[in-house]
Amino acid sequence: MVGYTEALTDPSYKGQMLCITYPLVGNYGVPSYTIKDEYGLPRFFESDSIKATALIIHELSPFASHYLADYTLDEWLYNERIPGIYGIDTRELTKRLRIKGVMMGILTVSEDDDIDVDGLISKLNGIDRYDEINFVEQVSTDKPTEYRSREGRGRVVLIDAGVKYSIIRNIIRNGYNVIRLPYNASIQQVLSYNPDGILLSNGPGDPKHCNDTIVLAERLLDMDIPVLGICLGNQILALAAGADTYKLQYGHRGQNKPCLNIMDKRCYITSQNHGYCVEPESLQGTGFDIWFKNADDGTVEGIIHKDKPIIAVQFHPEAAPGPYDCQHIFDIFIKMIEGR
Repeated sequence: MVGYTEALTDPSYKGQMLCITYPLVGNYGVPSYTIKDEYGLPRFFESDSIKATALIIHELSPFASHYLADYTLDEWLYNERIPGIYGIDTRELTKRLRIKGVMMGILTVSEDDDIDVDGLISKLNGIDRYDEINFVEQVSTDKPTEYRSREGRGRVVLIDAGVKYSIIRNIIRNGYNVIRLPYNASIQQVLSYNPDGILLSNGPGDPKHCNDTIVLAERLLDMDIPVLGICLGNQILALAAGADTYKLQYGHRGQNKPCLNIMDKRCYITSQNHGYCVEPESLQGTGFDIWFKNADDGTVEGIIHKDKPIIAVQFHPEAAPGPYDCQHIFDIFIKMIEGR
């Protein structure tokens, strides 16, 4: 019902069709990108455009009932040339995905009922698979950008593999300026900003495509600079340390995924969006311990270094959309910086 503007603009959904199981979508419409928060970022979006490839819903609200609404959901999709379809039994579709796993799909727009299904299937079979494409290079920034806090207590260099604006907000709210760099930034570029901490962001696709970011993370593991990895950043840190990652059958996507902190046995409700995961056995000898586990399937949801000020989580502590149970992850990162 809520959160579709944030979800559709999340760069981690690049290359994916987003299927929403809530039966009615679009009831509060879409606000303007020009509405900014106190940090100058679009208040209701996670990037400057829709990143999902298509939207699949059960029922579309034809009216937008909200004082900030500029568009209906279908008008927004049309303006950004993103196809959508409604009238689908999305819960039945989700059940099939839960059994068979994620799969390639195709959506076509037609003005009549004469659709060439065989031709569409042939086209689908001829395109690149999702895991063969480096989506990170499509969503990362192409130039350094600085976001200033009022306090200016220090600098955090953010490696943008498809970062959400809410991650930037959470660093600024803690009083630190953010230097946003491309995913393929070199260690020399990073250190030129004299960072107090470094954040490896979320992003789409297979982490093994991010060779430049993995090389950067390898260098960071040899230093004592505090590092926080989020989602894809968690996988990249694991790969840099010599661990392995694998593709989940159907991924973890949603706003209510339970995760268990191995250290204090406390369970947190988290927001998640990932299709790849760290292989737990491969962490042996890397210097990392498992920090969080998924309470449903036991997969790795966070790692923590034994000797270095380096932490990473597979879930999204910034939420948006989702619960705010894990915003303290940013507080831990800031304490690591201040205790350096």
